[in-house]
Amino acid sequence: MAFKKLKFWFDKELAILLADKIEAAEATPSFNRKAFIKTIDSSVQGLELKDRVEKIADALLEYTGPTFLKAIAVIPLIAGPENKLGTGMFSDFYWLMPSAKMIEKYGLEDFNESMQAIEIITKRNTSEYAIRPFIEKYPKHTMELMQKWSLDENFHLRRLACEGARPRLPWAKKLQQFIDDPKPLLAILNNLKSDPEKYVQKSVANCLNDLLKDNLQIAKPLIEQWNVKPSKETQWIIKHALRNLLKKDDVWAKSVLDL
Repeated sequence: MAFKKLKFWFDKELAILLADKIEAAEATPSFNRKAFIKTIDSSVQGLELKDRVEKIADALLEYTGPTFLKAIAVIPLIAGPENKLGTGMFSDFYWLMPSAKMIEKYGLEDFNESMQAIEIITKRNTSEYAIRPFIEKYPKHTMELMQKWSLDENFHLRRLACEGARPRLPWAKKLQQFIDDPKPLLAILNNLKSDPEKYVQKSVANCLNDLLKDNLQIAKPLIEQWNVKPSKETQWIIKHALRNLLKKDDVWAKSVLDL
């Protein structure tokens, strides 16, 4: 596995792996294993990563559905044990990425069920892309839930609360609403400013870095507030968030760090 480019993990072998999990869980009695594998194998040829993931998501809906609610009900049956580490999302649990894509693409009309499935996936892989259309369509309800996740004992959910709402998440569509007004993010960031998990700290720092690109008038006072008797975790977050400004020899950033 380690010798293959990530996009090549989403191929016939993955189709077989998913088919095995679906059959073992007896999740879909009418599941057509042969057609499922053939459909994925033929549809992903010559495609890049994101398109491969989407084609497999489409096949999951087609062969475990045909309705979204029927297909999404399969996810908890095949998910397996939670990931207890801050690593392994893309080595041990990569096969859940098409399920997250299925929610992102087809789940917008079923908010509660989609959020439940996103929680399951996030505790193993990530749903930072899947959550973003829900933030756009249901900003109040989604952000209320993400604020709740920011206090959850599961650090994968805490990270999602921040990473999924980043205004400029790489390889994702910008969340223009938070570029225009990032204030809905502040409660989440404040909840996470001293998070003990480095995996979460990196996300908080990256979100602050996003804010510094578009909203200095909000990001600067927030960082200055955090910098009053900061914990060691907060100190690390601030320093990492300021990395781009420090490369530019920014006077304010250097003053924050007493450089």
